[in-house]
Amino acid sequence: MPEAEVRVPRSGSPRRVFPWTLLLAITVVAAGWLLYGHGANSRADTDSAGSPVLWTLHLDPFVLNLADPEERAYLRVGIDLGLGGEKKDSAMLPMGILRDTILGELAQCKAKELLTPQGKAQLKDDLLLALRRRVPTLGVEEVYFTELLIQR
Repeated sequence: MPEAEVRVPRSGSPRRVFPWTLLLAITVVAAGWLLYGHGANSRADTDSAGSPVLWTLHLDPFVLNLADPEERAYLRVGIDLGLGGEKKDSAMLPMGILRDTILGELAQCKAKELLTPQGKAQLKDDLLLALRRRVPTLGVEEVYFTELLIQR
């Protein structure tokens, strides 16, 4: 009697896995586009009070020691400012006053506070208030963190 040949089917053959992987990738990309790309561009950028941000001002990153007496901590933060009003030439902007105001606020921060979402939100609020108080004619509507790194 001849012996029967036993074949074990391959559960993950490349021909069957590829279409499912492709379908999953397309679904993830479409969901990302709908949730982040499409929704963000379809409405005007506004701050919490409803004031429109008409243009942004990119600032060079800030690197400084944090106010932690019990430990050494450094902060590197990139900030863009959302401004209302007519766009101004960069030579006409009070960059020294802007950077001094921001550094003054950042130097008061502690690493433990900045590691929480509430601490980051509070820092944005403090920066916005200080900038509006010190340079009211600039029309700062929003503060955006483009990078935030804390090293202990």
